[in-house]
Amino acid sequence: MSKVGIVMGSTSDLMVMQEAIDVLKELKLDFEVDIVSAHRTPEKLMEYGKNAHVRGLNVIIAGAGGAAHLPGMLASVSPLPIIGVPVKSRNSIDGWDSILSILQMPGGVPVATVALNGAKNAGILAAQILGATDKEIRERIITYKTNLKDKVVKGAEKIQKTPF
Repeated sequence: MSKVGIVMGSTSDLMVMQEAIDVLKELKLDFEVDIVSAHRTPEKLMEYGKNAHVRGLNVIIAGAGGAAHLPGMLASVSPLPIIGVPVKSRNSIDGWDSILSILQMPGGVPVATVALNGAKNAGILAAQILGATDKEIRERIITYKTNLKDKVVKGAEKIQKTPF
């Protein structure tokens, strides 16, 4: 089974990153979760990034707030696709510092970036990356998206029957 790594800069990011965990559980994907700080545990970051593919990971979701160097630094040492989740932290400038730190990567070091606190979409994107070469995962994504559509259709039907 393909594996996704979910890392974040500190435990305070878990509330946001939980949405990636939840969607990967829903899609029945194998994953691991860890705290890897770009600034407080740089050696751990380097080891994690350099060896993630050796340990069986296929994609990494990295959430970080503030200066948000975690996703980019992982991308600089890992051959895997990295999905960055900008996190609006308590020391953040409305999240813009995180967004720009993750989004504005130099040529040759790409990081796929989702919306501020967009860990759910990061989980879905990780599954779609894996599903590009795994038919079973792709079928789960198709079912997931069909269920999203059905929820909207049912909501529309309900609101059309509501007297305003």
